[in-house]
Amino acid sequence: MLELFTKQRKQELLEQVISIAIEAGGEIMQVYSGEFEVETKKDSSPITIADKKAHQTIVSGLMQIQSDIPILSEEGAHLPFEIRKNWRTYWLIDPLDGTKEFINRNGEFTVNIALIEDGYPILGVVGYPVANKVYFAATDIGTFEIDLKSNSRQPLSTRSAKKSDIIKVVASKSHMDERLQVALESQTGIETIAVGSSLKLCMLAKGEADFYPRIGPTSEWDIAAAQCVLEVAGGRVLTLDGKRVSYNQKESLVNSDFVALANPDYDWGWIR
Repeated sequence: MLELFTKQRKQELLEQVISIAIEAGGEIMQVYSGEFEVETKKDSSPITIADKKAHQTIVSGLMQIQSDIPILSEEGAHLPFEIRKNWRTYWLIDPLDGTKEFINRNGEFTVNIALIEDGYPILGVVGYPVANKVYFAATDIGTFEIDLKSNSRQPLSTRSAKKSDIIKVVASKSHMDERLQVALESQTGIETIAVGSSLKLCMLAKGEADFYPRIGPTSEWDIAAAQCVLEVAGGRVLTLDGKRVSYNQKESLVNSDFVALANPDYDWGWIR
């Protein structure tokens, strides 16, 4: 199927979306530096004014870029699949991924913006406001990290751990599943690192970790942008039956259990 976005257009979009993510990160940090109230949504998850402000900033910015591309945001209206199934391309965003990390003030939260085409992310931007960094990627272009303090950019790629290496496994800081805990404890030669938000996938893309197994619920907007960052860097994100994680294929916006791999050849069968 013919791609809707040329390489040049993706390059243009990346620069625009990076600016939007940085602006949203600034809104989040203004709230983070002071006192704020925590509300509870219908699904019992927390939300703050930072989530709402970031959502408004991102949606407004994306509409200015190209108003005919639909937007699906955690904090926006969730249209039924009967409508969404006709979207060949759309923006998928999590304005503040890691709200619990934000509330706990551990800094491990991100701004996630992905462009989905034919069920897969072709462009992803992950802002990391506390660290003044942005991870971004697009197919045919590459994966990069921006250091906003030094105004520098560097390309990223995954690492291929040798059999003799300690396998670095990243796991959720706020949502560790008991089944996963048991599986991890049954293995030798691994080091487990607890990290919040989509930073886990970005660590794989940077070559700082090897494996991220996720047993338990996540939503599509939680991982789409970082999936692009990781896959373009050389990794893979797969369901437990070995299929590439895809988007907007069903009514529910909840992901199946999945594994993220820095090295696609890593034998992860022990997690099943």
